[in-house]
Amino acid sequence: MSKETEKQRWQRNFADLLQELRVAQTGVQILFAFLLTLPFSNGFTQTSEFQRDVYVVALLAAAAATAMIISPVAFHRALFRQGRKPELVRFAHRMATGGLAFMLIAMVSAVLLITDFVLDRPIAFVLSAVTGLWFLTFWMFLPFARRSWGDDDIDDDDDDPETLTRG
Repeated sequence: MSKETEKQRWQRNFADLLQELRVAQTGVQILFAFLLTLPFSNGFTQTSEFQRDVYVVALLAAAAATAMIISPVAFHRALFRQGRKPELVRFAHRMATGGLAFMLIAMVSAVLLITDFVLDRPIAFVLSAVTGLWFLTFWMFLPFARRSWGDDDIDDDDDDPETLTRG
């Protein structure tokens, strides 16, 4: 088995990032679509000022997540065939990370909006905090904890765009 070249590694890293972004994009687009239709539903007129503020935060965070998660496609179009795959991979990595952060804000805000509408506010805050911790557990705490568990798959070290720039 031959070792991959640096160019092949960058290409593989970009393909892996795009696949990850496809998964995230689906989730954020569904949430964004839901939020876009919400003000046109009958019950929305019964929302409090607080709920409308939370709605705006959720909507804007979902829009920001959508923009960041889709941005590597536009960046790729602008840099197509210029041999700048390392720059593209680093950019896509940063946009994916930022997009996930905005997606977290959108998800927790949406949970807060809905739970505040149907439950007492203190319960809504608790459920929203638990939701935020749940997402952080699976999106941040466990993945970063996994980094120190050992060297099971040595190839994973090559997939981190930040490591590639240092090496």
